[in-house]
Amino acid sequence: MRTFGAVHQALREHAGMSREEYADLVRFSKHTVASVELGRRMPDTAFVERAEELLGNTGALRKALPTLARQPGLAAWFRRWARLEATAVTLYTYECRLIPGLLQTEAYARTLFTNQLPPLDDEQIEAQWVARATRQHLLRERPNTAFGFILEEHLFRRRTGGVQVTRQLIDHVLRIAELRNVEIQVMPTEQETHAGLDGPVQLLETPENRWFAYCEGQRGGLLVSDAKDFSALQARYARMRSQALTLTDSLSLLQRIRGEL
Repeated sequence: MRTFGAVHQALREHAGMSREEYADLVRFSKHTVASVELGRRMPDTAFVERAEELLGNTGALRKALPTLARQPGLAAWFRRWARLEATAVTLYTYECRLIPGLLQTEAYARTLFTNQLPPLDDEQIEAQWVARATRQHLLRERPNTAFGFILEEHLFRRRTGGVQVTRQLIDHVLRIAELRNVEIQVMPTEQETHAGLDGPVQLLETPENRWFAYCEGQRGGLLVSDAKDFSALQARYARMRSQALTLTDSLSLLQRIRGEL
């Protein structure tokens, strides 16, 4: 939205119009024009069509409008990470709270959504599931991206949503593990200590070979780009890979948990 606004402002100024003059012609208030140009307000179709007529009909604004979706269903603090995730060439995840969104089934995800506080309405729940399901396409649509997951054993033994939901979840995770670009390891409960006790973490490599990390809490997330901080998190994840079960033993454990349900 900020980029859209900057382009709009540049076109307006190139046309030699002040905001006040332009606002009268576009039939929106000067405050609305300012909000759009500062990236604070989503322009509607009428605004864009009138703007195109006044600013040379370049088509730039019209073509940019569909890219301004607010991404309903994604928390505001997560959206920047989601954009990086969409083009990553490497993505590693350690989770100790719940099954990561990329691996969740619809039944498991809806169990989480319906138990959120403050409560969500049906439309919000649906938007969250659609956003999550869309993200999950990455696993199959980006076969050249390496995905690695380290998951605590207790996430499967908690039986979130009940026995049937857990069976479906484990079956789903086992199917995902068959993909060549996905590695899933389980951190066994019997592992008395490991390098991830400070909490969940995700590590990501961009197509430009830059690395970022993401750490999420109850009401926010932290994007880590500082090389020193990232290095510490990368070292912890590397240690966890050696402390978790091997790929084969991890799948065997999941199959055993599935059989015990």
